[in-house]
Amino acid sequence: MKFSLFVCLFVTAISTAQTKNITLEDIWKDGTFRTERMDVLHSMANGQQYSVLNFDRESRSTSIDIYDYKTLRKVSTLVNSEGLEEIPYFTDYTFSQDEQQVILATNEKAIYRRSALGNYYVYSVKRGDLDLISEDKIQEPTFSPDGKQVAFAKENNLYVKDLSSGKVTQITSDGEKNKVINGITDWVYEEEFSFVRAFDWNADSNKIAFIRFDETNVPEFSMDVYGSELYQTQQVFKYPKAGEANSLVTLHIYNLNSGKIQDVQVDKDYEDFYIPRIKWTNNPDVLSAQYMNRHQNELDLWMINAKTNTSNLVLEEKDKAYVDVTDNLTFLKDNSFVWTSEKDGFNHIYHYDKKGSLISQVTKGNWEVTNYYGYDNKTNTIFYQSVENGSINRDVYSVKLNGRNKKRLTKSEGTNNAAFSSDFSFFINTFSSATTPPEYTLNSAASGNLIKSIKDNDKLAKNLSEFKTSKKVFSTINVNGNDLNMWMIKPANFDASKSYPLFMYQYSGPGSQQVANRWNGANDYWYQHLAQQGYIIACIDGRGTGLKGADFKKVTQNELGKYEVEDQIAAAKQLGELPYIDATRIGIWGWSYGGFMSSNCLFKGNDVFKMAIAVAPVSSWRFYDTIYTERYMTTPQENASGYDENSPINHVDKLKGDFLLVHGSGDDNVHLQNTMRLAEALIQADKQFDWAIYPDKNHGIYGGNTRLHLYKKMTNFINETLGDKIQKEEETKVNQFKIKG
Repeated sequence: MKFSLFVCLFVTAISTAQTKNITLEDIWKDGTFRTERMDVLHSMANGQQYSVLNFDRESRSTSIDIYDYKTLRKVSTLVNSEGLEEIPYFTDYTFSQDEQQVILATNEKAIYRRSALGNYYVYSVKRGDLDLISEDKIQEPTFSPDGKQVAFAKENNLYVKDLSSGKVTQITSDGEKNKVINGITDWVYEEEFSFVRAFDWNADSNKIAFIRFDETNVPEFSMDVYGSELYQTQQVFKYPKAGEANSLVTLHIYNLNSGKIQDVQVDKDYEDFYIPRIKWTNNPDVLSAQYMNRHQNELDLWMINAKTNTSNLVLEEKDKAYVDVTDNLTFLKDNSFVWTSEKDGFNHIYHYDKKGSLISQVTKGNWEVTNYYGYDNKTNTIFYQSVENGSINRDVYSVKLNGRNKKRLTKSEGTNNAAFSSDFSFFINTFSSATTPPEYTLNSAASGNLIKSIKDNDKLAKNLSEFKTSKKVFSTINVNGNDLNMWMIKPANFDASKSYPLFMYQYSGPGSQQVANRWNGANDYWYQHLAQQGYIIACIDGRGTGLKGADFKKVTQNELGKYEVEDQIAAAKQLGELPYIDATRIGIWGWSYGGFMSSNCLFKGNDVFKMAIAVAPVSSWRFYDTIYTERYMTTPQENASGYDENSPINHVDKLKGDFLLVHGSGDDNVHLQNTMRLAEALIQADKQFDWAIYPDKNHGIYGGNTRLHLYKKMTNFINETLGDKIQKEEETKVNQFKIKG
């Protein structure tokens, strides 16, 4: 057995002052460990100031406040909802390019994970007045670059409003619920390609490119919404499950001068494809569009000339497994572009000319670029985040466009994330580690040197010092020939001569990371709560997880749930050999992909795991969506064995331990169908299990008292299934005390 220790953390010291126990109410009801943060940070165009959305708890008003980077002092309040009769509050804001106008969002209501309907106003900075964009609720209002117009979507159609005349022009008219969507993504694009606004203005503000989704042939999915009325209602939406029909997507350009829509055709025959990104270049007549085949192992970057309606293929990315879609495409002044790719085995930055010829690979090494921040044309410098300083840490770096003069700009070991000023003079760094709650500092972009502290969570750290907490220890464990990252939390009063139950957590999805040196918030407090009760908690990132190279990540291709499960079972066996872990009391839990994993681990590892909790699990990949599932599995028609051999629903007969199954009935992502079908399979296999359905709750299962109830249920289940010896020991101590008394 091989363990290599490389950092210890959660609290640097355990003092005698730490007497309080962390309760579930502290975590999910009382806000005892609430962190301070900076909301909706925007760097102003002058590069010397930034704006933040602030909320006043006493007046319950919101404001956009302007701060000076150098002094960090508030310079002015741009707008405060207290002075606005029309809206008592706003929840988001977007500046026009010249920052003389702001779109204020209010009455926003979530549709899915990233989308919302709301009322939106244009606020004039000079005049101080408001203009309601539409009486109806709309989506994605977006200023034209010249600030004279706003494009938006309403009821699946696109519109443009002229802000001086108030005239509204309807661009499309064929939009219809569950049939045709113009300029807004369908469910599966929103969830898996991570964007909602499928339209984009050109630099001259006279053309709008947009994607049209024809989802007529996409099968419908319906969910009962129980609400509080006598009869439930239904939410019906298009959801393409693996192997089923996707929306037919087409690309179009609307010319505001002529009022005509031009259909875009590229010079390649795609049988079944996606358009995951569109973006105008600096040339107002040249649109970039990314086309991807259904298997997602080929990604083409096209340059489309809107004047001549011609297309030029400038870049082809191919991979034996899949190609990731990112937002890192950046056009420089000469229309050369920056692009990220895993083509050398690790995610790195590349520079291409406007015709797609490689100029240089900007970053190199056996480590991953994890975020691309931007390019400063004055100094020819690229700013990015990477895990070069160890796969559990993230730092901010700068490098010249030619790949020279690389600098590490952040000094603290943990997770650093930067928000740069628009002129790249400064960056606000958000830093956290497992010992340090998030802290915000102003740093020089040239050197990385600290200029000033903006906001910290010292109050939280002081508050936390009053509670009993345990160290969080990072290490690696050698499993199936790989050194896997791991963390472990032991009880604060840990005694190596005793035997403790082990409770494991994992997610394990492709490219994910749970073993990271960062502040993890609520779940970590829960693990501290469990450690106080005598549990050891551990987490291992197995094969298929991210930031250790493409080969490590993509080994699970076509067999999701095979190697990941093997690694968790093998890790549990190794940990069970430790003298202080009771191998007969090992449990595992996870949410979503992690629920899929914990179910599989309990079924396939029935001689290792005594119990498992699965929250919102996928029980068969046949039930999940096309884009995510087929990226890693191709279609069930092509890969039936990959789908069926590794799905929990087909292994229920192996269940021996205790199983808690949890789902929200309003989960539009991983449908309740997964749990219902898994429950039925367990029933027919005559397997006993516990389960809970949370009415109308989505994939996150939250709202009101929900999280507290859920974590109480899970904690009780853990105590009932793993904690029997702990409870007996405590009862024995109490009885002995009574006898002595």
